[in-house]
Parts: sequence; structure tokens; C-alpha cells
Amino acid sequence: MAVYTLPDLTYDYGALEPHISGKIMELHHSKHHNTYVTGANTALEKLEEARDKGDLASVNLHEKNLAFNLGGHVNHSAFWTNLSPEGGGEPTGEIGAAIDEHFGSFEKFKAHFTAVATGVQGSGWAILAWDSIGQKLVIVQLYDQQGNITLGLTPIVLLDCWEHAYYLDYLNVRPDYIKAWWNIVNWADAEERLQRARTQTAGLIVPA
Repeated sequence: MAVYTLPDLTYDYGALEPHISGKIMELHHSKHHNTYVTGANTALEKLEEARDKGDLASVNLHEKNLAFNLGGHVNHSAFWTNLSPEGGGEPTGEIGAAIDEHFGSFEKFKAHFTAVATGVQGSGWAILAWDSIGQKLVIVQLYDQQGNITLGLTPIVLLDCWEHAYYLDYLNVRPDYIKAWWNIVNWADAEERLQRARTQTAGLIVPA
């Protein structure tokens, strides 16, 4: 009952160098992300088996495994499209205007996002998200792959702060990884995500 599959990248593993090495990209995509895909599909199979057997005592474990692995799959699927060899610089268009509106300026946003990413304890993500209730951009930390972000947030830009995302290139110096990441942010993808989030999520959680 395979439901989830590993998405192809739109660029070669080495295309993001020197900011992220091809070796890390290959391991991150083909090994780490693929493990989340396998884990999510396995959890779905285990849940189906538990329902069929009436073994509801095991449901909680399998639900936790599904949440973790599906979270990893969703986060990474967006993360890859958030990166581009032609990325970086300052955003323009709707995403640039929204950042100025909600954070004061791009420089203030960049400093805020960098602080959030640097401050992730252990494993997690820094995320620029669209709040469909407040109708605004917000920056949040996500612990591990799931669990602490409220419903109603749509991810626009994600930064993987797990050590597997940068350790081979930057060792334990996460700030250097974050600094390099700014050079490959795909603002065109963020623009498309914001436009869809604004038009497709209004009133989804709380009636507009």
C-alpha cells in the first residue's frame, strides 16, 4: 500500500555547490528523505493491519511513527523546491512586499529568520509560513519533523536545521550553513507558494 514516493529534484546534486555539496545533497535526498518516505508508508500499512486485527493498543505507536515520517517527507519535499542554483538575493514581487509589510524590511526579516534557525535546539526546522487566520507571514521553529506548529500555517520557506543537512560541509557550525543557505533560496518558489496560500487558505480554518 505504498502511497508516498520520493520526489525527483529539478537540479543535479552538485548544482548548489559551493553552498551545499553534492555529497550532502545526495545523502540527504536519496537516503534521509527516502527513509521518511519508507517510514510513512510502513506506518500506514501497520495502521491498516491494526484496524483489521482490532489491535488498537498499537495504534498510538504507529500514529506517532506516521506523524514523524510523514512530517519528514512533507518538509523535505518543500525544502528541495525552496532551493535553486539561481537563488539568493532579495525577494521582489508579492513575497518581497509581504516581507516588508510584516517584518519591516528584508534585512530585519533576514536577521529574525537567522536567529530562529540558529536557535533551534537539537533537530528541527526554521519556517517562514503564512498564517491563514491572521492573514500574515510568521516565522516559527518546528521541533524534529512535526508536533508543535499550529494548524492553519502554510509553509512558504523552510530551512532544515538537522545536522545531517550540513555537518559534512560545516561540521557543527550551523551559522555558517545558514549564511551559505541565503545564497540559494528560491524566491520564485516562495512567491508561488505565498500566492497560493493567500488565495486558497482564507477561511479554511476560521470562516473569513
